[in-house]
This record gives sequence, C-alpha cells and structure tokens, in this order.
Amino acid sequence: MIRNVFVLSLLTMSAAVFAADAPPEAADMKVIFNGKDLTGWDGDPRLWSVKDGVIHGETTKENPAKGNTFIIWKDGTTKDFELRLSFRCNATNNSGIQYRSKHITEKVSNNWVVRGYQHEIRNEVKFPNISAFIYDEGGKRGRICMVGEQATWEAGGKKIVKSDLIDQAGWEKLFKLDEWNDVVIIGKGNHVQHYMNGKLVLDFTDNHPELALKEGIMALQLHGGAPMWAEYKNIRIREIK
Repeated sequence: MIRNVFVLSLLTMSAAVFAADAPPEAADMKVIFNGKDLTGWDGDPRLWSVKDGVIHGETTKENPAKGNTFIIWKDGTTKDFELRLSFRCNATNNSGIQYRSKHITEKVSNNWVVRGYQHEIRNEVKFPNISAFIYDEGGKRGRICMVGEQATWEAGGKKIVKSDLIDQAGWEKLFKLDEWNDVVIIGKGNHVQHYMNGKLVLDFTDNHPELALKEGIMALQLHGGAPMWAEYKNIRIREIK
C-alpha cells in the first residue's frame, strides 16, 4: 500500500512538471521573418535592419530613438494565437514583444508608437527586473503580471492566485545571460501564458471589463533613453481556431 502511494505521488509530481513545459510546436506555425530583409515589417529605418540573418535594432548616442519605438509586423494580428521566437539583447536598457496592441499615430514622438500588452525583454537575472513579465505599454496598469505569478485582473484590480511558478534560483538556472533565449506566448480569449526556454513562467487572465485586450498588432520594441541593441530571430506564429 505504501509503495502504491509512493508511485502515485511520483506520477503526480511528474504530471506537474510536464504541465509546466511549453507545448510541442504545432505543424502549422507560419514563419513571419524571412532572415534576409524586413519584408512584412515597418520600423524606423535608422534603427532597424537585418544583420547576420536576424532582426537587429540598435540605438546609439549619435542615432537615438525619439522615445520608445517599434518595428511592427504588418501582415496579421494577434487574437487567439501562439507566437514563438528567440531573442538576445544587452543590459543597458530593455526591449519588448508587443501583442494585442495598437499602433498610435496621433500626438506621439515618432511614427512607430505601439500601446498594449508587452512581454518584457531584459538581459538580467535579478527579480523583479527580468524578462517575461507583462507590461502595459502606454497604459494605466504598469507591470500587469510578474514572472512566477498566476494572476487575474478584475474590475477591482489585480488578484494573485499563486506566485510560485518559478523563483529567483530557478530563473537564474533557466535564463541565458548574453545568449539567445526562446519565448513562447499563447493567448486564448482573455487567458495568456508566457514560456521562457520551454518553461511556464507566467499565467494571466484579464477579466477587466474595459482594459482587457482581445486583439491587436504584434511588434518589437527599442526603448528610448540609453543606447541599446536587441535582436530577434526564428519568428513564427499561428492562429488558434
């Protein structure tokens, strides 16, 4: 009897570990960056280019960004979707992956301003200033859901269900400083999950009756301020029907 309970416990633990892994990549993923040029993308040509087969965004003292600026994917939207890509960047500033967002063209500092959900991109490992949390770019809610959290946002504000999806030690083992890291973002209805290097790091449900975002554009960010660079490759997406 004791042996059976022990085996059952092991199976339960294994199931929990498996549940935290990213799902296998579907066969119908669509590649949306050709590795050669920026066909299908629109960003400030001073700042965005293709370098060694990847999308390369860079600001310098001589060539700064005029506020936060983005390169926008022009050939589709993100509604119910799965997005996969790899990124790397330096640590002087942060970047981001926008989804279910809006291109803003009035009263802005440049022609490529985007607002909406952002998957934060940073080359850091110390909580809380790390990659993968959800930031409300241009919005009212700031850091909507942090790494490690399973949370909801109701009409009355944020509610944390639990905060142990990953901890500081786990993140330090998972994240690859100065190297390529793999991101998976899955959005179904008002439920969004972020995976980093194959592991679930954030689970968020947006129940706010006015602020929840259901559909919008996808874009990549260069942050205003200190000079920085960020690179993206292997960008593919699929619509979840």
